[in-house]
Amino acid sequence: MPEKTIPILPCRALQPVLDFYTALGFAVTYQQRSPNPYAVVQRGGIELQFFAMKQYEPAVSVSTCYVLTDDVDGLYQAFRAGLKEAYGRIPTRGLPRVGPLKDMTYGVRQFLVTDPGGNCVRVGQRTGGERHHGPAPEETFARALHFASLLADSKGDPAGAAKVVDRVLGLTDETPTRVQLLQLLVLRADVAARLGDEEAAATALARAAALDLTAAERDQGRDALTRLADLWGSPRP
Repeated sequence: MPEKTIPILPCRALQPVLDFYTALGFAVTYQQRSPNPYAVVQRGGIELQFFAMKQYEPAVSVSTCYVLTDDVDGLYQAFRAGLKEAYGRIPTRGLPRVGPLKDMTYGVRQFLVTDPGGNCVRVGQRTGGERHHGPAPEETFARALHFASLLADSKGDPAGAAKVVDRVLGLTDETPTRVQLLQLLVLRADVAARLGDEEAAATALARAAALDLTAAERDQGRDALTRLADLWGSPRP
């Protein structure tokens, strides 16, 4: 029998976590209430296990795991649909939340989903043979997108990401393509919302929505347009 790794992740209370994963299409296959709260959820070949700790603080959790799939776009759409049905929106900030789907420089296409327990589940599909970061882009706006995305998602530093985007959008001697501008504005709105800067988020969203894109540009920027729609649907805190 081949080996299998199963993450065992913490949470403060089981039920909100189980409700969240049920919305994502998982089934609760085991639940124990005493002597120690414990549960298992499963969706296809994905199995996650959880234990509850009353003193656990989800907001400062660093628990994470990686799920490899051969259909990351399909899972992303399924998760978004389930969350919208359960919550009436796509949660993009706070707990729980789902991040944008994007192509990474280390050869995966991935998104991050964070449950009510603060556990970050990274879901990705390999798109290339390299399993390490390639060189950062040289072109100004591609480079800014690269580093701002890393700061926002991998480093958990939305303020740093905002500074990178603001700096490059303030350039007067270079101009991004319309797709790059869309991506930068959507990322700026995303991190502004995480920082609680509603004015900056609204301004960036409005500028992104007002861009006149061709069909080819909309196809090229489809991930950013999906995130734009999700951010528009997020409630104000």
